[in-house]
Amino acid sequence: MSQVTISDPSHAMNQKRMLGHPIGLYILFFTELWERFSYYGMRAILVLFIVDNVASGGLGWTNAAALSLYGTYTMSVYLASIPGGILADRLLGQKKTVMLGGILLCIGHLILAIPTLWAFYAGLGFIVAGVGGLKANISTMVGGLYKQGDPDRDRGFTVFYIGINIGAFLAGIIVASVAKIYGWHYGFGLAGLGMIVGQIVFVYGQKYLVGVGDYIKAELASDGKHEKPLTKIEKERIFVLLISFLIVIVFWGSFEQAGGLMNLYAQQKTDRFIDLFNFEIPAGWFQSVNSFFIITLGTAIASFWVLMRIREKEDSSIFKMALGTIIMAFGFLFMVFASLEAGAVPFGKAGMIWLILAYLFHTIGELCLSPVSLSFITKLAPVKYASIMMGIYFAATGLGNKVAGIIGEASQSEPVEVAFNSNSNLPTYVLDSIKNESPVVFQTVLTPNSTNFELLDYETKAPISQYFNISEEERVEIIKVLTENNVTSESPFHALISMDIPSDLSENLTKEDYKGSLVIDEIQNEREYNTFLAIMIFATLFGAILILFLRPLKKLTHGAEAMHPEDESEHRAVDEGYSRRDEVVV
Repeated sequence: MSQVTISDPSHAMNQKRMLGHPIGLYILFFTELWERFSYYGMRAILVLFIVDNVASGGLGWTNAAALSLYGTYTMSVYLASIPGGILADRLLGQKKTVMLGGILLCIGHLILAIPTLWAFYAGLGFIVAGVGGLKANISTMVGGLYKQGDPDRDRGFTVFYIGINIGAFLAGIIVASVAKIYGWHYGFGLAGLGMIVGQIVFVYGQKYLVGVGDYIKAELASDGKHEKPLTKIEKERIFVLLISFLIVIVFWGSFEQAGGLMNLYAQQKTDRFIDLFNFEIPAGWFQSVNSFFIITLGTAIASFWVLMRIREKEDSSIFKMALGTIIMAFGFLFMVFASLEAGAVPFGKAGMIWLILAYLFHTIGELCLSPVSLSFITKLAPVKYASIMMGIYFAATGLGNKVAGIIGEASQSEPVEVAFNSNSNLPTYVLDSIKNESPVVFQTVLTPNSTNFELLDYETKAPISQYFNISEEERVEIIKVLTENNVTSESPFHALISMDIPSDLSENLTKEDYKGSLVIDEIQNEREYNTFLAIMIFATLFGAILILFLRPLKKLTHGAEAMHPEDESEHRAVDEGYSRRDEVVV
């Protein structure tokens, strides 16, 4: 005996409709549009804010530390969907849980607008909890607007998913622009205002959602299905599901470089300046490219699979997921080209076209894999373990996001800590920068000498080693790197030194209080090149192995995907190409 959440869509079938759908659909459409605007807007600037210099309003963290936190944060968002679903099913119902999640999101985004470290951590915590409550339930409410078998149900989901991607597309452009012009915390604040608009829409539309997602205690008579042991067929289907979860981890562990490593690459290693308009594109704008391609290519990709089905070609879920992984992997080939172009000259930058092409292939891969992954679970999971398998799916997605953070962190060379030498007479432009709380960045030439190394200004070639204090241990490591790479004065390395400006400037601060980091440009380029190449090779081989073993894997599903037309209609919405992986369709 158990308790469940029940949606009664009878009111929706009788109420006034707009463009063929219950008005409640448009309430959920705009709620989700603004929720995605807030989430993806914050995501577009998160790591950029973390690594930015303190003088520019950022936290001044290293790239590696930022990517590690990003992986933990995005993992937590997906793991929070599990308790969010349980809360709705066992206590509040979907509608009240969405309401609670929305409130927590408003609080979290607005707290992020406060320029303090405690607010940063608190804001992320509220957002994790809020997304867990909202995302696990709002898509299910869309299904609750329609009676089972209603032909408008699939079209309703298509409309809903268009809203998702419109919100995500606008977020990167608008929020990133505000952050660039007015400051990071104004960007976070704008994302919060977007969530408030979504929450207002949801509260206003309650009259159109009567009976949808309400919690009703219901006693379910035991049919014996939950007590019977698993059959051999069910065990083999679970084995295939576990394989699919590995695909999920590999795919999102690669794909989610988008918000982390590739976002930093857009900021630090990409030439974003358009000479014709004398305008530099904000790095966060590239976070909208994925949504743009989903909107423009979704129907075409879905039509391709329909054509494959009509022609009785291979179109199984495992095949789509494996192929999607391979296509996504090829996107990193363009990042390899970007690394080669950036590394061709000291402190070089890559063209924007490489990022755009990478996101194009990533999106095509996503459109092959993401729409079918949740549907695949509903087809293969035994009834008694359906909820557990859905929870494992979200755990796998979260783990994939954490893997992405780990990979991104590993791609960054360990920076050398430096401080201004208190005994040196700093150049006037450095002193002026400190006084004006502006970032101080040195582009240097790094050359070895008989027992040490020398730092020269990249433009003037004047010696500047005397300006910096570097520990003996760090000096030994630099000399070791120069020796291992056969660096000479004729073929030197180059280093970028970034100094942090304390936020509590006072006359009592000494020059040694101004600390910073030294990163060798050639070493960093090589690590990023190797990372992109490794992701491409591993993900391609992984997908190819799955295709190689496709026949035995399909055999282990025992025809679970050979569904009747009336059953298949329940899953067609997620095959339309508008789905994002963080949406739940039941």
